[in-house]
Amino acid sequence: MTLDRSAGLVETARALSDGEVSSRALVEQALARIEATQATVNAFRVVRAEAALAEAEAADRVLSAGVRRPLLGVPVAVKDDMDVAGEPTAFGCRGEFPPVSADGEAVRRLRAAGAVIVGKTNTCELGQWPFTEGPAFGATRNPWNTEHTPGGSSGGSAAAVAAGLVPAALGSDGAGSVRIPASWTHLIGIKPQRGRISTWPRGEAFQGITVNGTLARTVADAALLLDAASGNHDLDPHRPAALDVSAAVGREPGRLRIALSLKPPFTALPARLQPEVRARILELAEKLTSLGHTVEEADPPYGQIGLTFIPRATVGIAEYVHEAPFPALLDRRTRDAARLGRLLDGAPLRAARRAEAVLHRRIGGFFTSYDVILAPTTAAPPPRIGSMLELTGLATDRAMIAACPYAWPWNVLGWPGVNVPAGFAGGSSLPVGAQLLGPANSELLLVSLAAQLEAELRWHEVWPPEPVASDAPAA
Repeated sequence: MTLDRSAGLVETARALSDGEVSSRALVEQALARIEATQATVNAFRVVRAEAALAEAEAADRVLSAGVRRPLLGVPVAVKDDMDVAGEPTAFGCRGEFPPVSADGEAVRRLRAAGAVIVGKTNTCELGQWPFTEGPAFGATRNPWNTEHTPGGSSGGSAAAVAAGLVPAALGSDGAGSVRIPASWTHLIGIKPQRGRISTWPRGEAFQGITVNGTLARTVADAALLLDAASGNHDLDPHRPAALDVSAAVGREPGRLRIALSLKPPFTALPARLQPEVRARILELAEKLTSLGHTVEEADPPYGQIGLTFIPRATVGIAEYVHEAPFPALLDRRTRDAARLGRLLDGAPLRAARRAEAVLHRRIGGFFTSYDVILAPTTAAPPPRIGSMLELTGLATDRAMIAACPYAWPWNVLGWPGVNVPAGFAGGSSLPVGAQLLGPANSELLLVSLAAQLEAELRWHEVWPPEPVASDAPAA
């Protein structure tokens, strides 16, 4: 027996536990789907066919012995900024990278939960942009419309889940890089509290603004993967108290005070919410009102928060570039960002880091009046493939801010956010999403509210077209 592509993480884990299907059969099925769609969707940078089949057979033996673990034998994928022992970690860059010797902490925890890592998904160079394209691997395409990007930088993970290649995947989020592709591929994307899922061997990826998160079709699936991957390395600087996020899925959130925030946070360049996206967010606000919540327009006191983001982001890029084995092969925009980061690595970075506590107090105060913020995840539907690939640095910044001005402040704060599907733009096949944003350690509340919406809107029942094998090049 096998499962069809609609089987999510929870259902797959149950079927394995009940002996209805073997891990070997599920991994074979996942590998076949990956191979059939690699020329069109191009979700994977590394496919671990031989290793994954061996791990699946080992999982079947453990299952037969009566052992049960949360994800025992379940095929999943991880983004190619995460270390998987025996595989390279190229992080979207060109060149031949050596295999790493050890799993990163998040991958180690997935394996401890029994998961089989079938491959590593594509990401743009050092995760900088809201598209997943580049000379290292071509273009990763959106399963809903392959002329458009799935977003970035966790675009490969989002495409893999949206196309039904795997039931769930890990991504990372430094300025919306889980939430943006989740929005543009009709998925749940959870950006958890900083430190909830370890980023070790980097205790603070990109000076603390990047966290690891989950992508799945349902809230329960995203929560299960989050619980399995959560936890810390002994040397992690951020160690939030453990949560059982899956337990919040069936829990009523109560009647909440929800701030509808449509104004983009501070940006140095212009950003405007497109009317077709605004309409979908307002519909979601109406649904929340009908569920008994109080929704009113209000914007958090962001102030000049963008001035604290730029030093942390660019210094983080400079740190990666310093370690890059092939710096001459990096995108010119990457080298320029690293140059700026080296200039800001000192007093500007220290000031940016100190400002986080001030922002926590000021924006935290907003949550004395409201429980949750509802905001657009992006200002626009997913752009076309290639539309940002060859731009100059300034033109890329303009295009990014125009499309994606909403997600990054929560990376500065380190607080949780959840993307939920909000429908489709202008009646087209292009998905858009909304963010549910909360204060520190608010994953349980956000997941409970997202699950309540999901029970009403049933967004997980809507699928993109069945992926079709093609001989066309991925680029």
